[in-house]
Amino acid sequence: MIVVTGAAGFISSALVSRLNSEGYKDIVVVDDFSRADKNKNLEGKSYSEKVDRMQFFDWLDKNEKWVQFIFHLGARTDTTEFDVTIFDKLNLNYSKTMWNKCIEYGIPLVYASSAATYGLGELGYKDDHANVDQLQPLNPYGRSKNDFDIWALKQEKHPYYWAGLKFFNVYGPNEYHKGRMASVILHAFRQIKENKKMKLFRSHNPKFKNGEQLRDFVYVKDVVEVCMFLMNNRKPENNGLYNLGTGQARTFLDLTKNTFKALGIQEDISFIDTPEDIRDKYQYYTQADMSKLLSIGYDRPFTSLEEGVEDYVKNYLSEGKFY
Repeated sequence: MIVVTGAAGFISSALVSRLNSEGYKDIVVVDDFSRADKNKNLEGKSYSEKVDRMQFFDWLDKNEKWVQFIFHLGARTDTTEFDVTIFDKLNLNYSKTMWNKCIEYGIPLVYASSAATYGLGELGYKDDHANVDQLQPLNPYGRSKNDFDIWALKQEKHPYYWAGLKFFNVYGPNEYHKGRMASVILHAFRQIKENKKMKLFRSHNPKFKNGEQLRDFVYVKDVVEVCMFLMNNRKPENNGLYNLGTGQARTFLDLTKNTFKALGIQEDISFIDTPEDIRDKYQYYTQADMSKLLSIGYDRPFTSLEEGVEDYVKNYLSEGKFY
């Protein structure tokens, strides 16, 4: 039995699909299932039980002997939310309980951290444990993720196998429900389909030209491949935090031009001011140092931006399909 939290969400539902493709059907999906738009991500997928996230630990106490692995990917991920109590409850304290339950019951754990922990990247983007308590996240979401990473690394007791994944800019199918927090590709697709045009945020940093802000965009199919690798190669000597990007930063112009290309529509790109509520917290450059993950044996090549955008647009967005 495998547990996946946040299972109706973007990355977790893609992971359920990938697990199904390998023959795993005894999956317990955990989430707040109150949103119909998110629940569409689980339609057609095989799982054995649905458990509300607030009832999960009671469920685990009764069923722990059947659980072989936990992917704790559920979290409040809104970077524009500034109510710290929400993040303390759903991200920090919930994850602490998850960690301790995995110790108590001897369950291996992979959990979601975030590249938001790196802030403006003042210390670079290397997943070095020595740097974690010096990082300066830009918002309560990033702080909640970093606070848990710091806490986990300080614990004398830990699950016999654990890994925290610092997701960079993940894009791909099953993010229809994410609204403002969806990837720029989804926003580009919708704008281009409706208006034959795309508006990107103008650069407010003299070091970057408009549209040349750089991010490490990683396809969700690659993210779930890493999750599968970690589940199948659980070596306690490899416990720790891992970046999960591609190791190659690309511009928003690259991303947008490839979306136009996948749609077969001539490019028409303009620029608007970055909203003031996020302007001083805006990351102009992220690029994952992937050497640590590669050092433990992960050797599958990452999908290029060109290939990922084409697959996402043609096989999912244009068809309204889920993964």
